[in-house]
Amino acid sequence: MTQPIDKPLQGIRVLDLTRLLPGPVATMHLADMGAEVIKIEDPGPGDYARTMGHVGNEVSQFFIAVNRGKREMRLDLKDAAQRDTFLKMVEQADVVVESFRPGVMDRLGVGWEALKARNPKLVMCAISGYGKDGPHAQLAGHDINYIGLAGMLEQNVGPDGTPALGNLQVGDLLGGAQAAVQGILAALLGVRNGGPGRFIDVSMTDAVFAHNIMPLVAVNNFGKPAQPGRDLLTGGVPCYNVYRTSDGRHMAVGALELKFWQACCDVLGRPELKEQHWSLGQEVGGAEAMHVKAELDQLFATETLAVWNERFAQADCCVTPILRADEALAHPLMQARGMVRKQQHPTEGDYWATGPAVKFHE
Repeated sequence: MTQPIDKPLQGIRVLDLTRLLPGPVATMHLADMGAEVIKIEDPGPGDYARTMGHVGNEVSQFFIAVNRGKREMRLDLKDAAQRDTFLKMVEQADVVVESFRPGVMDRLGVGWEALKARNPKLVMCAISGYGKDGPHAQLAGHDINYIGLAGMLEQNVGPDGTPALGNLQVGDLLGGAQAAVQGILAALLGVRNGGPGRFIDVSMTDAVFAHNIMPLVAVNNFGKPAQPGRDLLTGGVPCYNVYRTSDGRHMAVGALELKFWQACCDVLGRPELKEQHWSLGQEVGGAEAMHVKAELDQLFATETLAVWNERFAQADCCVTPILRADEALAHPLMQARGMVRKQQHPTEGDYWATGPAVKFHE
């Protein structure tokens, strides 16, 4: 059978024991790439995501959004017969993904030693907040805790200086989902190249910490991170900032390079600002930068989002509108790239789904 170009993981079987957000998103990405993913839940409430937020006829849109493309089954791993069923499934699987606290799988009799004895080529990925060892291994946590401890949340502040919570769960999705996919794909390649199966220990906090690049750069340069909201990418320069329009919407100005900033100034009708740029010596977070930013605040506030969007549409200078999620669904970019799909759930009916994040071409 010829493998479809967009399904390079066809033939890979994944047993998914995870719940909520990080693990289900990781296995959804694997399913998007062609893997057969079997989502295994306990016979009781199952994945908590089923009832998180608004529930329609049977399940929430949250559950639907992160579990597309998977088969579902129920097993009670505390029951000897059902545990044996799972162990037999492991013998025919390539990957097992779990997100319990460290030690839970061992206590259930399905830990790494038990699983690799059944299948030496198995790849097992354990996603946890703080990793399988260390002083926090047994502590509970959520995204807010992981990004807080990793030094990332402190740098993202609102107008009053209080750390602001974005609605993209960096710890769960970068730390849990993407790091897990990265580790799983590397381990599968190792097995394909003749190596043994591997246990992958994914700490969401580790992954956020490892990617907290700009604050680390500041510590190495100056002995401490930048003042929150005043670094190069967090509001310390006018050329990389957010501006409110007259109708209460916002434009994203990402004119980080000098050529883009100068093109932006032309659209704004302020050519005298072209040389006031960080690459020409403007202090990041300094008085001049904040003065220019204040000027742009006043300027953007004179027109609506639609007006500014039209003015910048023909200028290649990294200035775009900040869209709501419903507007992003309708945007020509998402439509043209196949990132928006209308699908039907057997109990919840029609819903909007995203397309796969990674695309493959021959």
